[in-house]
Amino acid sequence: MSTGSSPSAAPTQASGRVAVVIEDDADIRNLLSAILTQAGFTCHASGTGAEGIDAVRTHQPIVTTLDISLPGIDGFEVARQIRAFSSTYIIMLSARDEEIDTLMGLDAGADDYLTKPFRPRELRARIEAMLRRYHLPGLTESGGPAPAATPAPAAASSARAAAAEDDDEAGWLAHNGLRINEEMWLCDVDGSPVELTRSEFDLLLAIMQGARRVISKDALALELRGDYATTGYVSDSDKRAVEVHMANLRRKLNDPVGAPRFIETVRGVGYRLADARRSTARR
Repeated sequence: MSTGSSPSAAPTQASGRVAVVIEDDADIRNLLSAILTQAGFTCHASGTGAEGIDAVRTHQPIVTTLDISLPGIDGFEVARQIRAFSSTYIIMLSARDEEIDTLMGLDAGADDYLTKPFRPRELRARIEAMLRRYHLPGLTESGGPAPAATPAPAAASSARAAAAEDDDEAGWLAHNGLRINEEMWLCDVDGSPVELTRSEFDLLLAIMQGARRVISKDALALELRGDYATTGYVSDSDKRAVEVHMANLRRKLNDPVGAPRFIETVRGVGYRLADARRSTARR
């Protein structure tokens, strides 16, 4: 386990789980590093936001824990900068327990939010739940990072669009020009790749798999937690987290709520795929 990171650090080898801890409190930083090491991760710890951003860029971690109150750059800005180049699973940690702080963290690009003081067992359970959701990408069967998939060239976009609705054998789900592939962890709209966070990808995949069936916010919240049981407690904060992730997803897909091409809101219930006929009206 390393206790620091720098842009000049050697890239982590392709075997094993990798994590980055961004925390200015040395005691909490050491505790987080110990928890992640016990969970089988090679851990790289940083005490400032700038060092943490460099560590994520250098080591390409599967999971990153991120404190909000950091010297210099705060955690919200760190999350935004990390999201510009990485899909690492960000767990934001903070002593702030107001709902607005949770929503701001998720809106900045975090996948999960945990308040301090936290229970080490709960943090590890959340990480293990995340890993169960990501056999690909994130981890290969051997536990190492999966190789990055390369989107098809833009020149092939017309052929891909023509074959989209009949592409099930290749593992693609398609609707109105939107395609998603769970195994390759790829998403594109009209042939152009769309970069999604893991939580955004999970939400979109669940809705695409549900087709015109309405998926409730409760069910989506359980999906994000990695809880595949049919029952489970879902708080108002969990539902708001789904709404924030959904808003970010729609922005990336250029899919306005008032005239949805891909995702339709069913008020008071949840979400489903928009009517396929909408695609002809917008093209």
